[in-house]
Amino acid sequence: MKLYIINGPNLNFLGIREPQHYGNTTYEGLIQMIQNHAGELGIEAVCYQSNHEGDLVDKIQEAYLDGADGIVINPGAYTHTSIALLDAVKSVQIPTVEVHISKVEEREEFRQISYIRAACQKAITGEGVKGYLMAMDFLCEFLSKGEKK
Repeated sequence: MKLYIINGPNLNFLGIREPQHYGNTTYEGLIQMIQNHAGELGIEAVCYQSNHEGDLVDKIQEAYLDGADGIVINPGAYTHTSIALLDAVKSVQIPTVEVHISKVEEREEFRQISYIRAACQKAITGEGVKGYLMAMDFLCEFLSKGEKK
């Protein structure tokens, strides 16, 4: 099983950016945690981060072309603005989980909007970086049951 773990803008600044919302784990620490968990699950995790919307669309399409089984995506601020990411996830029809480290529901009003959520099987918010592991676990179980959205 292969999962793509896609991160949007500013996630590369984890551990630096607003630790009161995002914690102290660095991006490198997050990637190591994801790779360790993938090893425990016996799956492959392809990790990617970009600050550019089009690069994220390209990576979602690459996941399709590469035969990925699932996508975990934290679109960052593009969550609230990007119809392009929504369309990309809809077009590839790969089971996807939206992840946010902070509890976006309790933050600024503009963070209440998630365009991509309409194309996702699940959204995990406010669980810190362990939300990524929860998303991976969910997709492994979801895919093992052969479910579709």
